[in-house]
Amino acid sequence: MIAFAPVSPAEAGSETLRAQLLEMWVRVTDAGGAVGFVTPADPPAVAGLLDTSLARVSSGENHLGVIRRDGTAVGMGFLVTGGSPLRAHWRTVLRLMVEPELQGTGAGRILLEGLHGLAAELGLEHLTLTVRGGLGIEGFYARFGYTIVGRHPGAIRVSPGDDRDEIIMVRPIGSRVS
Repeated sequence: MIAFAPVSPAEAGSETLRAQLLEMWVRVTDAGGAVGFVTPADPPAVAGLLDTSLARVSSGENHLGVIRRDGTAVGMGFLVTGGSPLRAHWRTVLRLMVEPELQGTGAGRILLEGLHGLAAELGLEHLTLTVRGGLGIEGFYARFGYTIVGRHPGAIRVSPGDDRDEIIMVRPIGSRVS
């Protein structure tokens, strides 16, 4: 059974959790996932970004939700602050991913709905996220109430000559959900 759980600031410092998330992030990248890197994954680069992200969860600045199967993290997503008191009412969803073999099984739904619940508990009013154009990922998020509010043409350079749009999506949380 797969279940969502928020990660506490103390747990964000766990070496076991770090190892599970790093291995998963590399597998997702190598499977073609649009999670900040291109294939083949550079594990030290992924580790550096993961460590920075986990430090921000440990400090309480950001939040992390994971889905676990038999005690092992098989999916994750961060809720990242905008860094300004003017943006305290919303967060950005970053690095949402599930193990490649769980694609199409409902694991992504469990993870995303768990993050929505966490956002509601935090009293947030909306979430934003961006997706890499050309992959059709925006359709997944649209099923969960996200709408496209903008597009940054050519913002993502996958490789020389392969620039993709960054698609910006927003979803209300709590009583603002229609």
